[in-house]
Amino acid sequence: MNTAGAATNLEGATNLEGDGALLQGLDKVTARISPIQAPLSKSVHFGTLEIKVHRCVKHPPEETPESAALLEIFDVRPGERPIVLFRGWMFASSPALNALEHPVYDVWVKDCLNAKSPPSPASKSPQ
Repeated sequence: MNTAGAATNLEGATNLEGDGALLQGLDKVTARISPIQAPLSKSVHFGTLEIKVHRCVKHPPEETPESAALLEIFDVRPGERPIVLFRGWMFASSPALNALEHPVYDVWVKDCLNAKSPPSPASKSPQ
């Protein structure tokens, strides 16, 4: 499946925009699953990972359920430069489609936070 095409399908005018993303992280060493609330454009940490959400879009309730987040995930270790592990869209309905590849951690999208309709162009005030 082409992830660019899937992302385009989520960018329609009827989709809801989130204030961030609800993610889940798995520590494969301890087998613990942790919820991660990641607001837009703010870094959150899970183990050695630093996660930044750039967008989160969701289908409205009357359509087929789907949430997707545009993420950047870095491996950050003391005294070393951050390493980019993932940059792209992750989809809640297909976590394996575009997954983080890491020996210790898995991260996947569950939902968007506070998803609401984006303002229409006509309702924006002129500047």
